[in-house]
Amino acid sequence: MPEPIYPTELTPAESRRRFLKAGAAALFLTLTRIGQAEGQPVIAAVRVWPATDYTRVTLESTEALTFKTLSIKNPERLVVDIEGVDLSKALESLADKVGPDDPFIQRLRAGRFKPGVVRLVLDLKTEVRPQVFTIQPVGEYQHRLVIDLYSPGSAETLLGGMESKPKDEPTKAARDDKADKPTLPEKDGHTETAQTEKPGKRGKEKEDDEVDRRKLAVDRLITIVIDPGHGGEDPGAIGASGTREKDIVLSIAKKLKETLEKQQNVRVVLTRDEDVFIPLAGRVAKARKLNADLFVSVHADAFLRPEARGSSVFALSEKGATSTAAKWLAKKENDADLIGGVKLVNVKDPYLAHTLFDLTQTATISDSLRVGKSVLAELSGINKLHKEAVEQAGFAVLKAPDIPSILVETAFISNPEEERRLKDEDYQYKMAKAISNGIRRYFAKNPPLARTRIA
Repeated sequence: MPEPIYPTELTPAESRRRFLKAGAAALFLTLTRIGQAEGQPVIAAVRVWPATDYTRVTLESTEALTFKTLSIKNPERLVVDIEGVDLSKALESLADKVGPDDPFIQRLRAGRFKPGVVRLVLDLKTEVRPQVFTIQPVGEYQHRLVIDLYSPGSAETLLGGMESKPKDEPTKAARDDKADKPTLPEKDGHTETAQTEKPGKRGKEKEDDEVDRRKLAVDRLITIVIDPGHGGEDPGAIGASGTREKDIVLSIAKKLKETLEKQQNVRVVLTRDEDVFIPLAGRVAKARKLNADLFVSVHADAFLRPEARGSSVFALSEKGATSTAAKWLAKKENDADLIGGVKLVNVKDPYLAHTLFDLTQTATISDSLRVGKSVLAELSGINKLHKEAVEQAGFAVLKAPDIPSILVETAFISNPEEERRLKDEDYQYKMAKAISNGIRRYFAKNPPLARTRIA
């Protein structure tokens, strides 16, 4: 009987030699594969963000992606070919991330189209206006390829059906009339004329009681746009226990809307009422399209030191920031478009060429400071103030030239104690009530007049 090629039992020395040879071979194969893949993009994560106004698909990769797109009719489809990548588990998982309630995507398929090219096919429920673009690394994000699907006509403004029905909406004639010094009911049945000048000081308790009992008896609709900051790809600041700013401010904004809508002749609209990213310009555009009388952006501050605390209110500055901290915060908030992801296009600002813009902006900032002061006074009753006065800086979201606009930093989410309070539903209602009272007090003293809009 012939002897086997290899003995059935190995000595310890032979076992070690064979093990080392096998390990060396495996290491060689691994290094070869790494060498072949050097510089090749790897899809690290995929995300799908369905929303009322648009759906976003995000592919996050280690390197910048090269792509081509093709729109196909009958049935509606969008094809995206990604070059220089392999079909990965992350890409294959995209199909499972599309829910049945997605307003635009019926199905999403990923497969190898040809060597070195992965093809994504988006079967669509309706006609869309797609925007496909790449974003450079920013913050904790790597390179991103973004696929945004809009309904036709909505891509530029991101304006959607998030309006609320006003209570007892007046006729168009009443809305267009000039609401010059309306009368405000008092608790004793008498009336007084609302003044634009600041009245004399009264007891805080009496004034609070008066605000609670008053109704905004103007003869036209007051439109207030509430802007919950961040959203979607942009989580905003994140607290030590993982609380995301975008979730907290959306919750507070909804409560603020609910509180303000208890007043007659008040319409409240949210720039977003779900977890979706809206570009800063889109938020301002929505307020201007609605001819808003006030724009309030709601945020939860963060700072490098966890001991920083307190509420703040900001308005736009025509010149420089009122403090280094205000300048730093404005830059951080303005970076939201970089984090959330916006396709950069060359857009000419139609306002800057007009002298009317400068005059209107000056008056608008003055009104913004008034409403900011009123809101800040109310916030002092439920939280320590980080700054006693309204601060100013170049916040992009406050740049509507003809709408008084403020940014409210409710508290520091980076402060563990304030983070805990921000997560509390009761405290959120207190915060909403304080902001609402400040807004009502402002309109009682400064009733909205018919204004000429800048086109």
